[in-house]
Amino acid sequence: MDKESINKEIEERKIKIQKNMENVKHKIIILSGKGGVGKSTITANIATILAKRGYSVGIFDYDFHGPAIPKMLGVDKENLKAFPLGIFPVEGILNIKIVSMAFLLPNEKTPVIWRGPMKYNALQELMANVIWGKIDYLLFDLPPGTGDEALNIAHMIPNIDGAILVTIPSEISRIAVEKAAEFCKALKINLIGVIENMSYLICPKCGYKIEIFGSGGGEKIVEEEKIQFLGKIPLNPKLSKYMDNGKPIVLSENEKEIFQIFNEIVDKIINQID
Repeated sequence: MDKESINKEIEERKIKIQKNMENVKHKIIILSGKGGVGKSTITANIATILAKRGYSVGIFDYDFHGPAIPKMLGVDKENLKAFPLGIFPVEGILNIKIVSMAFLLPNEKTPVIWRGPMKYNALQELMANVIWGKIDYLLFDLPPGTGDEALNIAHMIPNIDGAILVTIPSEISRIAVEKAAEFCKALKINLIGVIENMSYLICPKCGYKIEIFGSGGGEKIVEEEKIQFLGKIPLNPKLSKYMDNGKPIVLSENEKEIFQIFNEIVDKIINQID
């Protein structure tokens, strides 16, 4: 294929992406500067709270190398369905629509060994052909860092409402997340706010508050980047068990405290956007 044909194909995909995004009311990217901060866990629980409130919600799991959203929402055994009209997302808990690289792999152990251009083409193909339909919120769960993947999404998705930054209290995480904040500013993406995950652990026996990863990381980001603090999420030993079982913790009747924290975070997100 010659250069002119390639450019024409790229432009056609861009038009299709814009058309597919027309019925998506709000588009939010969720990112961090580093891995291991619980970004996908937060994405899944925010989506669940929104869906519980009656909003129609979708998640694009754009972590090609470690897609986790299907497992967390109990649909990791499903597959995307392709029709002449396009590709339809898998529907998970509370009818949350999900698109993930995990659905395209033979099994959960299969690695994606692709260079940047291949990932870009795959992203374009998916975004051009996925039929989201009419939804209120589409959350983009991005991989760690501010490399090709984050840049591709930022350039490809029209009218992004804003970005949510996820950190943990440590200084190392703070520095990495501030890079993500500056990335958003450089691309003129509105910063909705910061969520500090794994902020503290409450001892189940004595009730003592333990700050395992230090303290103040989220507050420093807010102060230096002049953005909103959305909330602190405690290190709950049960949280990972719920997610491993495909059930977001905010659906549990026994975890009212963490439900309330996520509920208040979602209030702030909605208020920021609207």
